[in-house]
Amino acid sequence: AAVEAIKAGRQEGGPFQSLWDFCARVDCRSVNKKAIEALIKCGAFGSTGATRKGMLMVLEQAQGAGQKAQQDLEIGQGSIFDSLDFGGAGDTGNGAFGAFAAPAHPPIPAEEFDQPELLAIEKESIGLFISAHPLKQVREALREVVDCPLSDLAQRKDKDWVSAGGIITAAKKIRTRNGEHMMFATLDDLEGSVEILVFGKALAEYEGALGVDSVVVVRGRVDHKDADKTCLVVQSAEPFAPTPEEIERAREVAATRRVGPLPLHVRVVATGLPETAISDLKHLLANFPGESEVVLEFQMSSGDPLTLRLGPSYRVQPTPTLRAELENVLGPAALIAV
Repeated sequence: AAVEAIKAGRQEGGPFQSLWDFCARVDCRSVNKKAIEALIKCGAFGSTGATRKGMLMVLEQAQGAGQKAQQDLEIGQGSIFDSLDFGGAGDTGNGAFGAFAAPAHPPIPAEEFDQPELLAIEKESIGLFISAHPLKQVREALREVVDCPLSDLAQRKDKDWVSAGGIITAAKKIRTRNGEHMMFATLDDLEGSVEILVFGKALAEYEGALGVDSVVVVRGRVDHKDADKTCLVVQSAEPFAPTPEEIERAREVAATRRVGPLPLHVRVVATGLPETAISDLKHLLANFPGESEVVLEFQMSSGDPLTLRLGPSYRVQPTPTLRAELENVLGPAALIAV
């Protein structure tokens, strides 16, 4: 009934010019305040140019004025004027009303919600984000602090440690057979999504960060137990809320990368390296596949440098986690730079 009433009002009088116009022309018995609130919140009145917060502030007043106008029309108030044709300069061929201006209404306040509030009311009203997505603003900054996009998670080895990030789109907590709580949740990063599992102590400590629509960075182990499904067993989770400066810096880095990936230079003192260092290094690099060439610069005991450029199969994504792992393998004296 509400949709039909709105369609009828539009077909009869053309596009709605304002919230006041909408409330006056659409049958108030078919479209209640709750329905109009939902339309405002999801941006349906965007063509009027008014702010959503401003329209919500005057909605009750606009609806009252619209109801009165419709009631007056129903009981025939003003019909004496309808029978006359003044033919004045303002006449539009509709009798007296063509000679009179439409009722004046107070201006709609220009105040508006900030971006997070707008997204929240959109999600509340229709279950979707319309004007933007919470991740789009921070996407580049998020990539700087994770080492595995969710779209690449299926290629990682079972039980591999990874850090990943995104927005929680669904979450459900249950009690297991042994009486402990666990959570199933869906993490999405605009490139892919994954089911995450959070058990016992980790859930008790980090549940507050894992609410629906929260943007988080999680660390955990890849789980390939089901052949057709990859999960992430989460050990820690933190809210992700970068500063404007961090967002801008990450965007600059992303723009540089689009020009072409920079090589990862690793300078290390060869003396005192453990025998397993090279094999450990190969295994480590294989866990961080990417586009950046790895250049090893060894400082030999003779004092002469030895530069070794690794082949395409050892190209990496130079993340903070990779840098930390390189120091573990090569020692704290290793100097890593992009």
